[in-house]
Amino acid sequence: MLPTVSKVRTSSSSHHVRANPVFPQYLRRIIKWQQMDIEYTFWQMLHLCTSPKVVYQHTKYHKQTKNQWARDDPAFIVICSLLLAVSALAYSAAYDHSAGHAVFVVISVLLFHFLITGAVLATCCWFLTNTYLREEAPNSHVVEQRVEWLYAFDVHCNSFFPMFVMLYVIHYFLSPILLVHGFIPVLLSNLLFMVAASYYHYLNFLGYDVLPFLERTTFFLYPIGLVIVLSPILILSGFNPSRYFMNMYFSQRL
Repeated sequence: MLPTVSKVRTSSSSHHVRANPVFPQYLRRIIKWQQMDIEYTFWQMLHLCTSPKVVYQHTKYHKQTKNQWARDDPAFIVICSLLLAVSALAYSAAYDHSAGHAVFVVISVLLFHFLITGAVLATCCWFLTNTYLREEAPNSHVVEQRVEWLYAFDVHCNSFFPMFVMLYVIHYFLSPILLVHGFIPVLLSNLLFMVAASYYHYLNFLGYDVLPFLERTTFFLYPIGLVIVLSPILILSGFNPSRYFMNMYFSQRL
């Protein structure tokens, strides 16, 4: 028995040693376009909006071939950041005349809307899943599995992209309607934000539900109920989320 236990522990520790260089290598690949799979990234983005379960089925294949749940290709983050920058410039062109303020909007969207907020949410989900949602190992000989922080950030990025399509792209083209005063703009704006937020949390659930060593992952669906309850209240109170968020950046133009 003793040699068996020692073998398992050695294997587990060597696994952690191999996992350590992943993040630095991931960062180095950000500046190397030739090493990024752009076509596969756009395929993922399309299917996250249409059939997200297919994307997470491929995540299982990635685990089997690369022995890690997280992406080893930063193309998704890079392309998502570029699309965010383009959308921020489009909003600035439509609602602002200051080049300096446009730069501020782009930086703010990239850092606070995507990266910093994503890192905070990923850290919370990473801590929550590893602390409370992992299944108990049936015996001491089973190698302990944990959610990788980079995978938690991947899940956020996957969930964020359809929300980006709804709240940055579709919202941009509907903004002449959504930003005017009246009940219809309030209704449409709240419905758009409700669908975007609900879909974000649904994809968040799918991302963790695919991990076989987690249990009670339906916890990630609970915020959808809160969103559905709050939306009618916000509509009846006359709150327009489109005007609220646009006023944060372009108050002088609205």
